[in-house]
Amino acid sequence: MNKHRMKNDLSSFAARLRELIASRQSAIGDPQFSALALELFALQFKHNSAYRKICEARGRTPQAVEHWTQIPAVPAAAFKELELTSVAPDERMAEFRSSGTTEQKQSRHYHSAESLALYEASLWNWFKQNCGVRSAECGLVVLTPPPEKAPNSSLVHMFEIVRQKLGGAETAFVGSLADDGAWTLDFTDTIAALGHHPQSAIRNPQLLLGTAFSFVHLLDHLAELDLRLKLPAGSRVMETGGYKNRSRMMPKEKLHALITERLGIVRENIICEYGMSELSSQAYNGVRITECGMRNFHFPPWTRVQIVSTETGREVAEGESGLIRVFDLANVFSVAAIQTEDVGVRRDAGFELVGRAQMSEPRGCSLMTA
Repeated sequence: MNKHRMKNDLSSFAARLRELIASRQSAIGDPQFSALALELFALQFKHNSAYRKICEARGRTPQAVEHWTQIPAVPAAAFKELELTSVAPDERMAEFRSSGTTEQKQSRHYHSAESLALYEASLWNWFKQNCGVRSAECGLVVLTPPPEKAPNSSLVHMFEIVRQKLGGAETAFVGSLADDGAWTLDFTDTIAALGHHPQSAIRNPQLLLGTAFSFVHLLDHLAELDLRLKLPAGSRVMETGGYKNRSRMMPKEKLHALITERLGIVRENIICEYGMSELSSQAYNGVRITECGMRNFHFPPWTRVQIVSTETGREVAEGESGLIRVFDLANVFSVAAIQTEDVGVRRDAGFELVGRAQMSEPRGCSLMTA
């Protein structure tokens, strides 16, 4: 099959999925999801040579797979060694890389104009449903470097798309890069952006986006100054986690309590995000609260998650822990089925995030801020 036909096959699927995402339907039933996943698996098997070799080595072909749960998942670490993409080199407009220490090899997720459009449709649709903000109603403070300083960060790209979609919102990217590439905060700019200034006229709610360690650094600085900010009612925080194997760890409950204490943002307006550079969709814990008060993570309807046993590879029972496996239909031009190195607990259709599996490399944009 020639390149033009391949482009038409994948482009057609991507266009249909974008329409499905835009339709705002509340759910995609398992039969529909499985049909879409099987169709995409056949396309990726055909057009992604690196993925096809992995599938053939496992004896899994489109003819042998009957349900989405049987589609072979690629370890996230494989993106470090292989070009798991159908995007030709001359069509690559973005290269998202996993963050980590300088000693670690980075994953690479390539995007064309079409795959970026699908990525952005996926992220914005689910973000706005989970973060409770609407255009021009809030200010935006981002605790990362601006896009031009971090062009390979999927997280920064995500925050830039949020900025664009919010339209009239005033925005400040208050992060910068140290000489070694680590992310740092300009505390003076950050505090000014949050309205702590005698002439400040900030009255609209503020939306703060950043990694968990960025918030730790900000909170530590506020504590050193013995400073407490009172952000306008309705202000929100979205933090992306990331503590494993760091020199200073902070339990989630303590971090969120300090955010409330130092920034004046109520606990129910603090939302966590789970994402990876290898995926095109993100999970949030901000929508559904269980009867016992837990806020579990949920991916959007065009994504499915399994919690699988490290011993058998099979899905665990409700309430049991295992590795998080994600099936993201928005990953049209790479691989839809990703086996992560993160541990979760199965909670109905969602999951409770536990952390990194033992012996896994530290991952997450928070590593850049340590």
